[in-house]
Amino acid sequence: MTEATERTGRTEQLDLLYSETEGDLRAAVRSLLADRAGHQELLGRIETDSPYVPGLWKALAGDMGAAGLLVPEKLGGQGASHREAAVVLEELGRAVTPAPYLTSAVVATETLLALAGESVPAAELLAELACGRTVAVLALPLTASPHAKPGSTASTVTGVADAGAADVLLVSRADGLYAVPAAEATVEPQTPLDLTRPLAQVTTEAGSGTRLAGPDEAAAAVRRGLLAGAGLLASEQLGLAEWCLEETVRHTRERHQFNRPVGSFQGLKHRMAQLWLDVVGARAAARAAADALATGSPDALLTVAVAQAYCSKVAVRAAEECVQLHGGIGMTWEHPAHLALKRAKSDQLALGSAGRHQDAIAALVDLPAPGTEAVGAG
Repeated sequence: MTEATERTGRTEQLDLLYSETEGDLRAAVRSLLADRAGHQELLGRIETDSPYVPGLWKALAGDMGAAGLLVPEKLGGQGASHREAAVVLEELGRAVTPAPYLTSAVVATETLLALAGESVPAAELLAELACGRTVAVLALPLTASPHAKPGSTASTVTGVADAGAADVLLVSRADGLYAVPAAEATVEPQTPLDLTRPLAQVTTEAGSGTRLAGPDEAAAAVRRGLLAGAGLLASEQLGLAEWCLEETVRHTRERHQFNRPVGSFQGLKHRMAQLWLDVVGARAAARAAADALATGSPDALLTVAVAQAYCSKVAVRAAEECVQLHGGIGMTWEHPAHLALKRAKSDQLALGSAGRHQDAIAALVDLPAPGTEAVGAG
């Protein structure tokens, strides 16, 4: 029993299973992505100025209603939860889809949800996000961690994910949080490792935009947005790792050497078996984080940190194995394995590195750093 559970006097049962509704949502999203944004489509688009598939965001966010999953019905959303949003992100991770779902439908939406009860402009903007008509992005580096103390940002911020697709930028300043139309800001594309999640340098002028909240409320709202983002990023990493494992198993069944499938060789079977165990663990961690966020668990901060510390490493390992076990073909530009590897490496730093989350876990459970007990005893 955790300290948080002792304080509340009740034991919460985590639900890691997928509901029938979540299964139907998964099937719908997977079908849409297969039809509109398959890997071959992406391989062609990443060589253009924009990797975003025309019409995909409208179909996913607006027509399907995925952008409003976290938003209550009274505020114009679907009234679902982080569990359903996690399913969407699993499928977006599997397909390595270029879409501002994590940045807009999760991070920006959660930030605005924290303010919607007190701020009319925040509630109005939230309704626009929920129906998919508007994309909003928090003007912070992709590496921003929910465990860091939020504060005002400089007028120029680098490494802002999906800023080029945003209609509105949420800018944290000394006197609060502002909604700045993208047309009033300078957005300069940067060269990212992951070509399916574009980064940009964002510059805004002091005084521009609409003030949504004061500094204290803004800091809490931004932290809430980053926490939800980190927790659901684990589901994106899970989906990516699952695709890498499935694609590797399929390839090693079909590829033959010495008149037998290469997947039948013991050394490769051991590697894929270990990867399967890692993916199963990642699924449990990611589902726990989504469920903790959905239920408002007092242990959500810890659960999210555990999910990120674990899932980010599994996604990278799965992508590396996918490239290596495909042999020479895995190294080519024509095979989508490199898309998965670049997304996994980028996600490893997104919303706090694994090391940052491990430090947070140590602090949350009062676990001393290695060697500190011995030094203190001396």
